[in-house]
Amino acid sequence: MEIGLNQSSTDGFILLGIFSHSQTDLVLFSAVMVVFTVALCGNVLLIFLIYVDPRLHTPMYFFLSQLSLMDLVLVCTNVPKMAANFLSGRKSISFVGCGIQIGLFVCLVGSEGLLLGLMAYDRYVAISHPLHYPNLMSQRVCLQIVGSSWAFGIIDGLIQMVVVMTFPYCGLREVDHFFCEMLSLLKLACMDTSIFENVIFACCVFMLLLPFSIIVASYARILGAVLHMRSAQAHKKALATCSSHLTAVSLFYGAAMFIYLRPRCYRAPSHDKVVSVFYTVLTPMFNPLIYSLRNREVMGALMKGLDRRRIVNQH
Repeated sequence: MEIGLNQSSTDGFILLGIFSHSQTDLVLFSAVMVVFTVALCGNVLLIFLIYVDPRLHTPMYFFLSQLSLMDLVLVCTNVPKMAANFLSGRKSISFVGCGIQIGLFVCLVGSEGLLLGLMAYDRYVAISHPLHYPNLMSQRVCLQIVGSSWAFGIIDGLIQMVVVMTFPYCGLREVDHFFCEMLSLLKLACMDTSIFENVIFACCVFMLLLPFSIIVASYARILGAVLHMRSAQAHKKALATCSSHLTAVSLFYGAAMFIYLRPRCYRAPSHDKVVSVFYTVLTPMFNPLIYSLRNREVMGALMKGLDRRRIVNQH
């Protein structure tokens, strides 16, 4: 038994995955890969448009480019490994690879959650204080917002990754998930991790409720400002500029709260895996679609790029 424990310290893990090789699961796997491809292309395209079009060089689109970058890295953290394991029939992941997945996942989810919260503040300033917007949301402030979001996520990811990977693991080392999800991995630890899990739960509450409280406070002020507007066109413009962000917030926070804020007795691996697919694959796909299809400026930049390409091809 002692030899087994020693051997287990840096051995890899087995990811049980979410798909079998049944006909239904093959169709579902194909659907996930289509969604992954759309998410990949959509986020790359959105980042490119924001970079090349001067009309999109505003604070809102700068934040949106960072959100797309986070989604891009998030969708590439877990899905390629899941696809490789499914297609090859191998379900293994190295100890180091597992640690990297945990660190990146926690980092990106934390950074994205905080950035979504601070983007609500940006919308509040744009609608409630339009004349002071250039000063209140200067380049320096924008860099501080983005930098603090990344720093918050990176520090949190590093801490959780180091702590989780220092626990001893033994037994079959089978992770009941399609990636090295921290809570699923902790079930394999050879020691009591309940204290750490309670700390993680408290951290999740803080990480989710702090940005969420910023969002609620910002939109409460926005609602107050909109109700005082006399112009129907101003009403419509204010609601349009917030609707995309509210949709993205609902998708992200709905899934994250379902996973991490439920009591332990209500957790089921099958439910967690399905919801994890939602916010690791579907949400990164929806975000660029939400912000482009419902946004005239982004669609205008896309049409301008396509027209330019058509003219070049004609010559």
